[in-house]
Amino acid sequence: MDMTNTIPARRGRAAHLRRGQSIRVINTHGEQVVDTWAFTAGMLTEFMSMEHTRAALTKLVPRVGDGLFTNRRRRILTMTEDTSAGHHDTLIAACDSHRYVLLGVKEYHDNCTDNLFAAMQALGLTPPECPAPLNLFMNIPWTPSGGLSFEPPTTRPGDYVTLRAELDCIVVLSACPQDILPINGTAGRPTEAHFQIIH
Repeated sequence: MDMTNTIPARRGRAAHLRRGQSIRVINTHGEQVVDTWAFTAGMLTEFMSMEHTRAALTKLVPRVGDGLFTNRRRRILTMTEDTSAGHHDTLIAACDSHRYVLLGVKEYHDNCTDNLFAAMQALGLTPPECPAPLNLFMNIPWTPSGGLSFEPPTTRPGDYVTLRAELDCIVVLSACPQDILPINGTAGRPTEAHFQIIH
């Protein structure tokens, strides 16, 4: 049995993956978006890139069997399982302090950008930037005219996505703290999520 690790509500966690290992990201309560990044081990300037992935896949959302590609156009992860309805997002940047100011927040607000840096720092690493994440379980419908909207997740409790490492890498997961828009459910209560490293 693979050990289950907690991504605390509003916080981030990072883990080393060797090529061939997988990480299973579990939406424990069913309504929690998990921002996801991957950096190549030993060269953090190469990282999973949503714009390069969209070009490689010629689609907006990866599906089972699809690769996720770096800014050097190498496959770093492959989505091997997805028990959810498949609503994930590759378009929206990670939330940050500036985003919450624009949403009217006056004090400091937990955010995925800071979670990325804190999670990497816990491993003694500093990422060169905050790339656009793969927003697992985030429901951002788009219209033919190009409109976007922030909608509640369609996930059920226990739904998960499994990603296989195609390169030695560091995967970072953030249980998104967004509690103003309904992306973590209409109740606006971010929760913990979980992950397993599968050998």
